[in-house]
Amino acid sequence: MDAGARPSVATTCPYCGVGCGVLARPEADGVAVSGDPNHPANLGRLCAKGMALGETVGLEGRLLHPAVAGRRASWEAAIAAVADAFSHAIAAHGPDAVALYGSGQLLTEDYYVANKFMKGFVGSANIDTNSRLCMASSVAGHKRAFGADTVPGTYEDLEAADLLVLVGSNLAWCHPVLFQRVMAAKALRPAMRIVVIDPRKTATTAAADLHLALAPDTDVPLFAGLLNHVHPTPFLAHTEGSAEALEAAARWTIPAVAAATSLSEGAIAAFYEAFAETEKTVTVYSQGVNQSACGTDKVNAILNVHLSTGRIGRPGMGPFSATGQPNAMGGREVGGLANMLACHMELGNAAHRAIVQRHWAAPRMASAPGLKAVDLFEAVHDGRIKALWVMATNPSASLPDAARVDEALKRVPFLAVSDVVASTDTLRHADVALPAAAWGEKDGTVTNSERRVSRQRAFLPLPGEARPDWAIISDVATAMGFDGFNYTGPHEIFDEHAALSAADNNGTRDFDIGGLVGLGRAGYDRLAPQQWPIRAGAPPKTRFFADGRFYTPSGRAQMVATHFQPPQKRAPRYPFVLNTGRVRDQWHTMTRTGRAPTLSAHIAEPFVEIHPDDAAAIGVGAADLAVVENPRGRIIVRVLVTARQRRGNLFVPIHWTDETSACARVDALVDPVTDPHSGQPALKSARVAVRPFRPALYGFAVSTTAFARPPFAYFAEAPVPAGVAMEFAALDADANAALKTLFGDRRLDGVTDQVAGTHRFAAMAHGRVTGAVFLAPAPVAVSRAHVIAALGTDAPLSAVLAGRPPAGVADPGPTVCTCFGVGANPIRAAIADGATTVEAVGACLSAGTNCGSCRAEIAQLIAAAPSAKGAREGVLS
Repeated sequence: MDAGARPSVATTCPYCGVGCGVLARPEADGVAVSGDPNHPANLGRLCAKGMALGETVGLEGRLLHPAVAGRRASWEAAIAAVADAFSHAIAAHGPDAVALYGSGQLLTEDYYVANKFMKGFVGSANIDTNSRLCMASSVAGHKRAFGADTVPGTYEDLEAADLLVLVGSNLAWCHPVLFQRVMAAKALRPAMRIVVIDPRKTATTAAADLHLALAPDTDVPLFAGLLNHVHPTPFLAHTEGSAEALEAAARWTIPAVAAATSLSEGAIAAFYEAFAETEKTVTVYSQGVNQSACGTDKVNAILNVHLSTGRIGRPGMGPFSATGQPNAMGGREVGGLANMLACHMELGNAAHRAIVQRHWAAPRMASAPGLKAVDLFEAVHDGRIKALWVMATNPSASLPDAARVDEALKRVPFLAVSDVVASTDTLRHADVALPAAAWGEKDGTVTNSERRVSRQRAFLPLPGEARPDWAIISDVATAMGFDGFNYTGPHEIFDEHAALSAADNNGTRDFDIGGLVGLGRAGYDRLAPQQWPIRAGAPPKTRFFADGRFYTPSGRAQMVATHFQPPQKRAPRYPFVLNTGRVRDQWHTMTRTGRAPTLSAHIAEPFVEIHPDDAAAIGVGAADLAVVENPRGRIIVRVLVTARQRRGNLFVPIHWTDETSACARVDALVDPVTDPHSGQPALKSARVAVRPFRPALYGFAVSTTAFARPPFAYFAEAPVPAGVAMEFAALDADANAALKTLFGDRRLDGVTDQVAGTHRFAAMAHGRVTGAVFLAPAPVAVSRAHVIAALGTDAPLSAVLAGRPPAGVADPGPTVCTCFGVGANPIRAAIADGATTVEAVGACLSAGTNCGSCRAEIAQLIAAAPSAKGAREGVLS
């Protein structure tokens, strides 16, 4: 190590539920990030988002000081404002007049203190979380079947399986490192088969031996038919409800399943036979299952099959819920959902409430479930909630019927928001803004999808006046007169949490980390990643339920009779089904990933995927703009025409907000329909119409300084290495007005083609390019990569205005491999030179050799090459 260099700090990635270990080392010009080879979740691998973490830790745009009524205030004044508002609302209207809304971005210690504050001291269970939007149906399904919210297996099971079934999971993009573990296992054992069940063709389906592109929301008949097809094993003796479940499944013959799902009978039979003949089978499911009005029944339909066949709790077999957020599991462990109690105890169980109340010395325990996310914000809207505190999330953009949520936040008498950034769609409504510690600045634990508890460690100082969330909550609780919140650090909170998990447990509850009680600060600082349960004096336990013992009153698993709810019929005015989800290199509402130029290189603006036949019928083409709308609202997004999409179905990503775009909050179109068991909203089945958007002027601009928010009908802004880039479109064809809007009085030099109606201008200062803009009556045809690369350099004006590289210099084209910055054009050139496999392209350009998220796109470029013989059809063999 160089003299004076700081050692790397082992921490955990703040993105998806894989829970990858990260080595972070502060340096003079930023933070160096690499994968931790000793962390069991990733063994040194990181995806593009993880690798770009160092680009997200700067202080530009950070919320650094408390504010009350929009003005900077002291911490004392801010804490007093929150405490007084909550106290007055409780005194006047009762404890259920206040609420907290948290996030899977919180650390377990933050979540624990928030849950203790609300349920044990305020006396209300009105604390819910954005995990309700991604994993609540999995929780409900687990509890119905197992008696507890238990994930039975491990990541190693996915690698050991002979048949891996991925349901509603684009694992390649949403859990990239776990997907690469699977791909590495398949490379070692080519006989391993992968079935992907998803209405869309995705980067994950490209790796499938069989892709079942079922109609949306028809998973229940598919798995009920599978239950009807497979032969039960002796494990059925460890279950109850099997007769009812099998009776409900009896109607689902293969022809009936085909009629419901739009799949061919042959494809269904191939899947059923593969499942029936393969003992070592793992079924992984994620948001395509959970985010549905029948999500809990989908989960139980999957669990039924594994229970019937006894494929659970043994190596290489079992159902596996892939969680979406870094600490969705930790939030579930501390009772962060409105219908749960801490440490997997039941809110409705008087004995459990007594255990928790004693442990907390709580003055008044909530005894009834609180309001779940969608209902909670409806209560905010109609005035039942008088004081609301939002932490580490952006419900104005992420909840269904987002415009109504936004209106609710304007109406609520008091809103406090804890966040790390100074401007979000939610924070703009706050009466009190509370600056929270961000990743790299806070200490605590998170739990990943395989029940592995890992440490997030601070390696940066707290900036400005930012504080950890647990400390802010504790200060408010103390200001309200509550005892029991005088923690000196997260190690004390963790110790209290661990002790509660073991209280009166003795193996009667699944969650037990009592073996970690008494670590102290030093032991907590050294804590290595560990899977629970970690029971004091008990041997390690990796998997659950192979012994047939469950956490239900009878000790047997419950098989659940599931019922098919046919999808809503398409109305003539709104004929399309809208699916929403993530893209590869962005995260949630981009408050973190949106700061990283590297991550915007792949996809820089919101889009709608639409089938070519649908696009032709509507009258839109590639790179056009389109309006997607229904009675709740409308968005304007770029058109991506692709056969990956089913006819009659659309896909729009969730990431863009009013902070980064003009009109692209897709959840404004989603109905607030929820699953009756879990309360999870159906975020993938809104009914919408699509029509062309015909602006008079299109544009692309870059600048070394930020643009003011423009009044254009469409815009999308993204960071680039030397500044910011913006795609935009205006209803007014006045080019001079557009130039004035973007660049004010800055001098612009350039050319106008009056015949073509195009304009090319650039701004120079001290011999360097400080901005450029291209305007046209149609989508602007310039090399974005070339213009972005010229920004901030001494490139000559003529080279910038050309809008493309000079002769002999290759244009990289759109970025495909984010990890190594490789564009589509070098990949096409390598293919033309004979690199006809993904591995060969990787050997030439390194593309696809790190996180592997781009391998499917590389394969598509190979398949599209003139010499390609066509892609192999996915069939099980």
